[in-house]
Amino acid sequence: MSIHIEDLTVRFKNGVTAINHGDLDIPKGIFGLLGENGAGKTTLMRVLTTILKPVSGRVTLNGILYSEGNYEKIQRKIGYLPQEIDLYPNLTVQECLEYMGDLAGIPKEECRKRISYYLEKTSLTEHRKKKMKQLSGGMKRRVGLVQALLNEPEFLIVDEPTTGLDPEERIRIRNLLVDFSENRTVLFSTHVVEDLAATCNQLAIMHKGIFLYAGSMKNLAEKAQGKIWICKVQDEAKAREVEGKYRITSKQYVEGGLQLRLISETQPKLECVSVPATLEDAYIYVTNQEMKKK
Repeated sequence: MSIHIEDLTVRFKNGVTAINHGDLDIPKGIFGLLGENGAGKTTLMRVLTTILKPVSGRVTLNGILYSEGNYEKIQRKIGYLPQEIDLYPNLTVQECLEYMGDLAGIPKEECRKRISYYLEKTSLTEHRKKKMKQLSGGMKRRVGLVQALLNEPEFLIVDEPTTGLDPEERIRIRNLLVDFSENRTVLFSTHVVEDLAATCNQLAIMHKGIFLYAGSMKNLAEKAQGKIWICKVQDEAKAREVEGKYRITSKQYVEGGLQLRLISETQPKLECVSVPATLEDAYIYVTNQEMKKK
């Protein structure tokens, strides 16, 4: 299962261009989509789920062209967890999922088996008789993920799947997505770099409707190698002075002053050492380079 996007443009009635002549290939496995709020990630997912029609461009799903005549065929291959989801508040978790499975045309007995399996995987088994309106935000999110998985889609699209989850739940959901992606394609959209670092080998970075990068995690990290520095300054006043000259990615108090992590093409004129770039460093470096062009 692969998705090919060519010269995609999405423009809204107010004149805002949400995606600007985008080209992207999404291969099998987990593919990360990284970008700040407003980058165009949700718009892209709405196109890929057939909710939104682009102004121009071409999208194919395993060779099937995104066109109105093919939408029903495409929809049967897709599972989707949107950023905002509100599932039937007066139904229990079990009732809600059985109803969603019925809508998807899954045979009842098979549907119940899948519900039990995914409720266990998401630690929701003991909550299956609770009404949806009784659940916490994190639990609702997990039920939303289960409904997206029920029809065992070939292409799963998840928008911020770990929002509202505690650290243990985040790990559990990430592992579930990795397992699910073994013979499928999963598009994992988030602004949390840590989630992608733990699950993906390939990703794309979006910024204001443009794909700034698409490729491997390793190649992305290499873009920032030799440009990340740890520096120590004596007080907050000096830290503010440094912030005026460099992009600071972290700041913490240490014995004798403050330790700053910063991005610089050349060694700053400070007490500092070069350190290996993380995925977060590389993401900030790439987006920062784009902002400097404008």
